[in-house]
Amino acid sequence: MKGKTVLITGANRGIGRATALALADQGAKLVLVCRNEEQGRAVVAEIQERGAEAELILADLRSMPQVRAAAQAFKAGHDELHVLINNAGAVFDERRITEDRVEQTFAVNHLAHFLMTVELLDLLRASAPARIINVSSESHRRGWMRWHDLHFKADYKPQRAYAQAKLSTLLFTCELARRLAGSGVTANCLHPGSASRGFGPPEGGWAAFVGRITKPFVASAPEEDAKTAIYLASSPDVAAVSGKYFIKCAPVRPSGYGRDDGLARRIWTTSEMLLGMRAADAA
Repeated sequence: MKGKTVLITGANRGIGRATALALADQGAKLVLVCRNEEQGRAVVAEIQERGAEAELILADLRSMPQVRAAAQAFKAGHDELHVLINNAGAVFDERRITEDRVEQTFAVNHLAHFLMTVELLDLLRASAPARIINVSSESHRRGWMRWHDLHFKADYKPQRAYAQAKLSTLLFTCELARRLAGSGVTANCLHPGSASRGFGPPEGGWAAFVGRITKPFVASAPEEDAKTAIYLASSPDVAAVSGKYFIKCAPVRPSGYGRDDGLARRIWTTSEMLLGMRAADAA
């Protein structure tokens, strides 16, 4: 990873922080996209103390204008991007609609990363070989696409919204890999582990409460949960692997919905529609 440039979202705590520190130790140059400035600057300082390069870009992934601005800020300061890790995630106990008229669980866990990826695709292609890594979850197995009510106007439940968002991430990864075939850029996704440390909504609530009461029983260390992301970012064993779902550094068969090519194409076009854009087509 020496000399490679890595952008990672949500690197101010938990799995994202552990991933960033590990890749920095391998010689990568880190760019952290974080919402919390104080925590983000603390991780940048940790990385720099280890003798590696790091910088911070501030963005709230609930805001698509801020996501676009973050991508543009990166492109203004860098002419290469070798690894994009879409790591940030959150569960929200209450249904809220963002300034972009999107349910916030879907916005943070899927749509922001779709937009970040599309905005940086030209740079990733120009930097090939390059890798895109999306953090999904085993929760995708409990998800299905509510095309009739994508934003949960009715019957909002945090776990249902999260499962749909993580299924969307998996489907997006599959379609992205198809569009990037032959470009030298790979796209894979993963389940990180228990992930209850340093995870949850900024304002706490239901998910934070569940995380606190289950943490002593199910949580593994962030360093353990980060191993698959680190592997996908750095291992030569997966340099040519694309369109796969990984758990504990091994490919795993996703749910039936997660293997549906028609759904994968539809989540791409739906994401474009929600963003009011026509994303670059790598096909």
